[in-house]
Amino acid sequence: MAGKIEARLRELGITLPSPMPPIANYVPYGVTGNVVVISGQLPAVDGKVAFTGKVPTDLSVEQGALATQASFINVLAHLRNACGGDLDRVRRVVRLGGFVACAPDFYDHALVMNGASDLAVAVFGDIGRHARTTIGVPCLPANAAVEVEGMFEIG
Repeated sequence: MAGKIEARLRELGITLPSPMPPIANYVPYGVTGNVVVISGQLPAVDGKVAFTGKVPTDLSVEQGALATQASFINVLAHLRNACGGDLDRVRRVVRLGGFVACAPDFYDHALVMNGASDLAVAVFGDIGRHARTTIGVPCLPANAAVEVEGMFEIG
């Protein structure tokens, strides 16, 4: 029987992908006590980075927000594994971190990261409200436009 969070994902039209393996020497997530930390996830769809380049040079702010949504979906795929397949174990989205590949004079990082933050709240409700950091960077692995990492409390 699927849990409440899986049902919510279905309502939102989201199917979690198989988690992508790390592209370098790190693990996709770490668990210590009741905290899960998910390594940065790229905006991959069907195993390939779907949003590349820089915001707003190559992608609009709106496309950047879609990219952070895609990254957050990949965060959720790893989180489900970390929770033994049961996302209802999530007690709180503690923190999200976002990286936006962008032009040096770009200042709307927060609007791009809202894609992931809004989705966290849509999926988890009030426990999806979280602390956040968003940073502009000159480039990201695989020419990805964004990367999203997360920290979660589980029960």
